[in-house]
Amino acid sequence: MTGCCGHDTKFDGVSDDYKRRLWIVIALNATMFFVEMTAGHLAKSQALQADALDFAGDALTYGISLAVIGASVRARTNAALFKGVSLLLMGLWVFGSTVYRVFYVGIPTAEIMGIVGFLALLTNLASVALLIRYKDGDANVRSVWLCSRNDAIGNVAVMIAALGVWGTASGWPDLIVATIMAGLFLSSAFQIVRQALAERRAGYGHDHLEA
Repeated sequence: MTGCCGHDTKFDGVSDDYKRRLWIVIALNATMFFVEMTAGHLAKSQALQADALDFAGDALTYGISLAVIGASVRARTNAALFKGVSLLLMGLWVFGSTVYRVFYVGIPTAEIMGIVGFLALLTNLASVALLIRYKDGDANVRSVWLCSRNDAIGNVAVMIAALGVWGTASGWPDLIVATIMAGLFLSSAFQIVRQALAERRAGYGHDHLEA
């Protein structure tokens, strides 16, 4: 099936299987937010707290994704734009708080970082496995995939930071990884917003042709 302008129509999430998978991923993300935020506070780890914030943002935006499945192009692109802006704000917050901590660098607890980072990685690998079949959907669906992929990358980065903190007895590896994660948030935000705007323009063009 083809869409307007000669492009293939993107999967828009209208699938019972996709919805079931998304519900499971929402539950996993919500649980890990509480686990990782608590651990990040106890370990004094900026990287863990940044990753926990990502879990919270994912649970919220995945819920929005479910709500707009089957809705109009405008509604779905609005949801994708909201998620893109949310990722942008998260990235800016993580970057700003990381810069702040540069002037007050404590040494995080590497053991907690490593254990919780590994648990979070397993959670996100499960999410990626559940969603990989639908990674090339429209902006709304693709944003879900990008968020899950970011989480898995972020968890690996947290574990690397934990090794760096343990090996150097310094908080700098934690702050460096938090900065990298902020950059990943910003990159994904721009990708989602760009695709959503393109799909909105294409949708409007299709509506005008039908009219």
